[in-house]
Amino acid sequence: MIRNDAIDRLPVRHAVDELLTALDAHGTAVLCAPPGTGKTTLVPLVLAEAGARVVVAEPRRIAARAAARRMAWLLGEKVGGRVGFTVRGERVVGRETVVEVVTTGVLLQRLQRDQELAGADVVMLDECHERHLDADTVAAFLLDVRATLRPELRLLAASATTDAEGWARLLGDAPVVRAEGVAHPVEVVWAPPVRPVRPPHGMRVDPALLTHVATVVRRALAEREGDVLCFLPGVGEIGRVAGQLSGVDAEVLQVHGRAPAAVQDAVLAGGDTRRVILATSVAESSLTVPGVRIVVDSGLAREPRTDHARGLSALTTVRASQAAGRQRAGRAGREAPGTVYRCWTEAEDVRLARFPAPEIKVADLTSFALHTACWGDPSATGLALLDAPPPGAMAAGRSVLAAIGAVDEAGRATDRGIRMSRLGVHPRLARALLDGARQVGARRAAEVVALLSEEPPREYGDDLAGAWRAARRGGDAYGARWRVEVRRLESSLRGVGSEDGPSRDKTPYGDDAVAGLVTALAFPERVARRRGDGALLMVSGTGGELDAGSGLRDAPWLAVAVADRPATAASARIRLAAVLDEAGARDAASHLLAGGEEVHWEDGDVVARRVERLGAVELSVRPLSSPDAALVREALLEGLRRDGLGLLHWTPEARALRERLAFLHRVLGPSWPGVSDAELLDAAGEWLEPELSRARRRADLGRVRAGQALQRLLPWAGGEAARLDELAPERIEVPSGSRIRVDYGGEQPVLAVKLQELFGLRETPEVAGVPVLVHLLSPAGRPAAVTADLASFWREGYRAVRAELRGRYPKHPWPEDPATAEPTRFTKARLRS
Repeated sequence: MIRNDAIDRLPVRHAVDELLTALDAHGTAVLCAPPGTGKTTLVPLVLAEAGARVVVAEPRRIAARAAARRMAWLLGEKVGGRVGFTVRGERVVGRETVVEVVTTGVLLQRLQRDQELAGADVVMLDECHERHLDADTVAAFLLDVRATLRPELRLLAASATTDAEGWARLLGDAPVVRAEGVAHPVEVVWAPPVRPVRPPHGMRVDPALLTHVATVVRRALAEREGDVLCFLPGVGEIGRVAGQLSGVDAEVLQVHGRAPAAVQDAVLAGGDTRRVILATSVAESSLTVPGVRIVVDSGLAREPRTDHARGLSALTTVRASQAAGRQRAGRAGREAPGTVYRCWTEAEDVRLARFPAPEIKVADLTSFALHTACWGDPSATGLALLDAPPPGAMAAGRSVLAAIGAVDEAGRATDRGIRMSRLGVHPRLARALLDGARQVGARRAAEVVALLSEEPPREYGDDLAGAWRAARRGGDAYGARWRVEVRRLESSLRGVGSEDGPSRDKTPYGDDAVAGLVTALAFPERVARRRGDGALLMVSGTGGELDAGSGLRDAPWLAVAVADRPATAASARIRLAAVLDEAGARDAASHLLAGGEEVHWEDGDVVARRVERLGAVELSVRPLSSPDAALVREALLEGLRRDGLGLLHWTPEARALRERLAFLHRVLGPSWPGVSDAELLDAAGEWLEPELSRARRRADLGRVRAGQALQRLLPWAGGEAARLDELAPERIEVPSGSRIRVDYGGEQPVLAVKLQELFGLRETPEVAGVPVLVHLLSPAGRPAAVTADLASFWREGYRAVRAELRGRYPKHPWPEDPATAEPTRFTKARLRS
């Protein structure tokens, strides 16, 4: 029996006529409706009643199941009648089904198999504000389908809070239909920790914050009526807070993507006793949880992050955006006035990001790149997307696809790539499933890949083979989900025509070897070799560390399944791995196998050896007695770049020549060579030949006379080189007859000479047209005055110097008129004699 009373209470019913008109006129529309208005449940039923077959795409499995069950309840039916659902590993539909709720991932797979989406008249993309990568991809593909194959296919983007104008533009200037909701007031209570807590870092959340959240939940139970919905970033945090809520006068339930369907159903069905529901962001939207009047928000969320350089992908804990905070708070006011306790300050709130980052901007794009390649647009430049994929992330994704044979040199999907795209797992796992099935059997490959597709609970340990055995034995929720996924993967293999592998009963590999091989096939860059005391080196070049109590510490090789690298850590933390041998490592990462002569500069000298390596891991090393001369030359140049020109033999004369050349380059321009470190290193092949070609090691560089080599840089071709001593003389003869060395090391050439030797010299000496800076020295050789204008000094400065020094040095001449006096380098007595 249709529950008309419940339908009449849904505010969105007032907007359905406008929505139907918009879809009929334009074929696309954007529906903005607040939480609790019925957009997810009533709109699809109205579209179906008008004669359409409707596909509703939800971002999460829990939301898809809940939406289907709610619609079936409104119709007075069970799921599988006019309303059904399909999520990964579960399909409940029937012949009469006209509304099918699916996850965006399922719809993406369906589009790859059937681009026309036969049998669907309307596709509703629900909760599109969350900007999940699969949802953005589905929207782009559906718009392409409308433009090229099925212009009659109608598209509806629906959300509680979204960039309506942006989606309207994306859908071809689609009309925006807005539905007003019944807004119950939600009081905000700011409840920050009393003492500062450490900010989230990677997957780590300060235990002090979780203790505070549990305290706030207890406070909320005491101060307000109704059920409590508490938002936490992940399953681990939910478990820790649940442990701190023992003894509260309420039923404590845990809701997340891994929770059993029965638990999810119980939460959504409501209850007779008071409840505390600890949930991840799956409860932000799509679902109305009966009885909730209080929200406790930790202020944290999880987002994907990818270290493309190291091949590490993981979730990271971040501060939730302002938009997420509004969504979460709104859960308290779905049915009646409510309260939200926010575990941060009001001042912090205004500094939060306005919206969460679109997943396409931060996620690993390998799967996206494969989907677009299979769609026929490898670069994704022809797709309608709200945000373009970052070029670096796309390049990294295509590199992975090329390495596993999913795309050709032009980026087009191969037959193998098309098969991978239809397995419903990440391309890396698809490679492990296909190749692993051929080597160890379909069943065992599927079992290991199922472990890799959803990380086992931490209590299973860090040994993947041990986790495999625990999943086989276990009667826990993870084990149940694992078995469902194993069956799905086996079925998928048959569906894509997998090559037959050995019988699972006769496979010669034990569990440890199978776990290692399949994991290595999935993550060849994470194959790692032991280098002592729990430390490893992955073939990607990333270091790794095992926990002190790990049973894997003595394994010579590991295939790393899960690792993360905190921003401040030198090495990645190995959280899940499987034992491997060298043969398995070579097989899985064969595209990284290389060998040959390696000559380079290491630890201050030339090292020449023949090396076989697997990526960054050296497998074998032998010294080379007669390395290639060209490689040695490059190694010596590398040494000069790294350790500097001081490796050469520099005499004082050589340094002086370099300074003279630097002066001429600065004063006369590029006709004279630049001799800075960078310029000399760039031209090393010119001025260090033939010495460089004859050298074989560091000691040979130390015998290279830098001064002689520098002569090769002089401008011999134009004849300017012959004027070196004229333009920048090494010494200048002064009136006393002495030849004084010029110092070219500063900005201006310096002539340091005893004052008495310059008597009678009226004009300041010049080099290359530049007056030297004269340092006038006392008889003891100490600076008495500095001038670039001798005539002015004799007139104005000499008298003060004479007055100060004549008494101190009475044996030296101090004439009243130095301009007419006889220059000398001797004392008065020598002059008289």
